[in-house]
Amino acid sequence: MNDDTIRLVTIGRILRRRWRLLAVLALVGALAGYGVSLLFPAQYTTSASVLLPGAWEERELLTQQEVATSSVVVDAAADALHWSDVSKSELRKQVSAKTSDGNIIQISATADTPGRAQQLSDQVAQQFVSFAARVVDDNADPESAAQRESLQETVAQTSRRISQLADAADPGKTVEGVQARTELEKLRTTLQEAITKLNQSDPAAGKANMVVMGPAARPTGETPPTRVQLIAAGAVLFLLLGIIGHLTAARMSRRLRTQPEIAAALGSTLLGTVDVAGERPLHRPVGRGPGAGFRRLLGTDIRWDIPAPQAYGDEAGRQIPYLRVCSRLRDRVPAPRRLLVLVPDGDEIAGLAAGQLVAAAGNDPRLRLVGVSASRPLVPDRGEESGALVVLSTGSRTAAELSGIAEACADAKHEIVGVVLAGMVRAVPARTTGLPREAATPVLAVGHDAKGSSG
Repeated sequence: MNDDTIRLVTIGRILRRRWRLLAVLALVGALAGYGVSLLFPAQYTTSASVLLPGAWEERELLTQQEVATSSVVVDAAADALHWSDVSKSELRKQVSAKTSDGNIIQISATADTPGRAQQLSDQVAQQFVSFAARVVDDNADPESAAQRESLQETVAQTSRRISQLADAADPGKTVEGVQARTELEKLRTTLQEAITKLNQSDPAAGKANMVVMGPAARPTGETPPTRVQLIAAGAVLFLLLGIIGHLTAARMSRRLRTQPEIAAALGSTLLGTVDVAGERPLHRPVGRGPGAGFRRLLGTDIRWDIPAPQAYGDEAGRQIPYLRVCSRLRDRVPAPRRLLVLVPDGDEIAGLAAGQLVAAAGNDPRLRLVGVSASRPLVPDRGEESGALVVLSTGSRTAAELSGIAEACADAKHEIVGVVLAGMVRAVPARTTGLPREAATPVLAVGHDAKGSSG
């Protein structure tokens, strides 16, 4: 299995076991998104297009784009609109422009209503065209314009004179007359083409005739991010933060998960691993009060980072590891003696496994269950029992907690003869064994004669 598969399985486990908490986080995120949407009211955006005829270079188009959003144009539009609740500086922030293919400048406007957005866009486009026309008129050369008009009048007179000469050429009677008429028509055509090219070569002639390409469309929807988008984004963001928080907590967790680490922390030897059957979620910490009830409601009282229990239907096969652990205990403790079976408080899987181990051992060796606090471990002093067997589930305790249990055993003069790790499997209807039913759910209790010190 590669790392990606492991991550997907882990995320799926988080979603299955902490869906209540994640749902609450998503709801909180949605409420946060709704609150943000109240701080930023709905906005509507539309655009008006202005066509710039003639030949334009790229830098000239960029200049006109800046002119379209300049304070001169926007302030003139503000004066024409007479909006008392919006200042001119605010309007400048609500107007933008960009160039597109075909010498077109799109002027976009944003406002709090669709109607205002449309009016602002149209008004800025009109003021931009008017301002550009005034700039061209102010920069026109009067002498050049007069010379151009004089030339056009001269060409018009020449064209009329050509027509008179063509009529006087006696068309249709001689070959010379037809040729003369043809030459005169060619001359008139050449003059008309020349004056047309002259008009087109004037840079101000075409650039002064900017055209607004129709009114701006009335916006039908809000400008992103809309209120719905903010609510959805808040829910997704908080959901992702919840998942990332679980992954980060699992990565930073100091709970030991490998067998060598657990055995080393207790300073003993691993005697084996056993399984207990169960259908309901385990690893629920013992607790009372509103805090515990709230954790049960959200599902945070159940550990999510343990693998899902596998199906195990052969009860007889499941008892074999218990018998092997008892056999190894007899090998390590040749002389018959009593041993303490230490189970950390709150580790329900270990408690069930310890009860079945006691039942499987019988009187050889004689075992007594004792619950021990992981935060402040206290072990009974050495008396009838001389030695301790620690039973716990994988990934339930940190190295410091296990070291504390080992120190408490040393203070009470108990040698830790071995460690047994417990896991959970799903029970499947199968043949029953001879073990008594009450052995599966033992009651853990610290002996009333405990005199040891805390580690």
